Amino acid sequence: MIGGNILSPGEAAAILFGVFFTLLVLRVPVAVSLGLACLPILLVEPRLSPMMLAQETFNAYNSFILLAVPFFLLTANLMSVGGITDRLVALSRSIVGSWPGSLAQINVVLSVFFAGISGSSTADAASQSKIFIDAQTREGYDLSFSIAITAVSAVLAVVIPPSILMIVWGGLISTSIGALYLAGVVPGLLIAGAQMATVHVYAVKRGYPTYPRSSFRQLLCAIWVSIPALMTPVIIVGGILAGWFTATESACVAVLYSAVLSIFVYREMGRKELYKALVDTGKLASVALFCIGTASAFGWLLAYYKIPQELLANVKSWGLGPIGVGFFIAFVFLMVGCFLDAIPAIIIVGTVLEPLAKSVSMDPVHFAIVSIVSLAFGLVTPPYGLCLMISCAVAGVPLRYALKDTLIMLVPMMVVLAAMIVWPDIALFLPRLIAPELMK
Repeated sequence: MIGGNILSPGEAAAILFGVFFTLLVLRVPVAVSLGLACLPILLVEPRLSPMMLAQETFNAYNSFILLAVPFFLLTANLMSVGGITDRLVALSRSIVGSWPGSLAQINVVLSVFFAGISGSSTADAASQSKIFIDAQTREGYDLSFSIAITAVSAVLAVVIPPSILMIVWGGLISTSIGALYLAGVVPGLLIAGAQMATVHVYAVKRGYPTYPRSSFRQLLCAIWVSIPALMTPVIIVGGILAGWFTATESACVAVLYSAVLSIFVYREMGRKELYKALVDTGKLASVALFCIGTASAFGWLLAYYKIPQELLANVKSWGLGPIGVGFFIAFVFLMVGCFLDAIPAIIIVGTVLEPLAKSVSMDPVHFAIVSIVSLAFGLVTPPYGLCLMISCAVAGVPLRYALKDTLIMLVPMMVVLAAMIVWPDIALFLPRLIAPELMK
């Protein structure tokens, strides 16, 4: 018996992770697996009780900042049914339609625009898979390539602000959400550039079609029609930086603004479309929030047994500097992202690694961005790979079908991540320039 507990930290960790990964192998949903993994310990320890699972889950939901999650998901769905996405597609075509692999390039650019409004990779993957996969295959693109670029480009939604992951991270680890938003801009655009360069190479090598160049008049018309939609990220991020509203309030503003655009400006959303958006949001939000609740209970048990301290004790003895720790953090999140959804991964692993980042004086914003980008890549890596899973499901093929092309596309994105670790200013330049007070 240690400190009044029957189980030692090592035994508790073995039970928690052992049960969790066993359930994952048995194809039990992640959220359910996290909750069930807690039960053996809660039943064994005399100081704990199974009711604590419900209690800690409820405590996770009792958070004002988490209200942003369903509201940003609703924003994404309102975009899809309200004609906003169609305008952004037209704008993307006007900008990059003449580049090799035109439709795939449009896919990436649209993800950049979509990311600046919705903050949800799953919503991006779901909507864009329906738009692009079939359209690309009809134009002669390989199906595996079409699936891969659609899934991979969707990860931009959690790197470019407003990002749901940044909101969760800021609320959990007490980091300025405004600073995280600014820090995500440059890495997000660099990752998008890496994806577009990859599309270019594929297109030249495989002879994918190219659209005629849009005239200057067509470009101006597309920009003019899209200006109301493009104002969304300006309002959200600008409002937070100016102190007009919090991150959660910004999500509500995004919903209202998207609804006004869809109903009164573009006039493509009626009762039927609104109902569909609300239902789809309810489905996505329930899954995300369920994961947050059970992950919080799982994380609470890790903290109760001081498992993070035990796990990091040896790592600190390695004598890693800020760059070495940065690569270690990226590696851990890349591995965890293969098995866990990003939000529970932040709750469980982010709090574990925070002391390690502090021990080498790693900037909290830099630590957050490295972690979030690494987790974003986990959205397209099996066995979890939620964005890749969604795209494959829409295409009606197994996940392994598009795995080769997906992994190829991840290579230049990994180069961007490595550069960001070695040169922190890639992420920190913008927040230090625009809002240095948020970096304190």
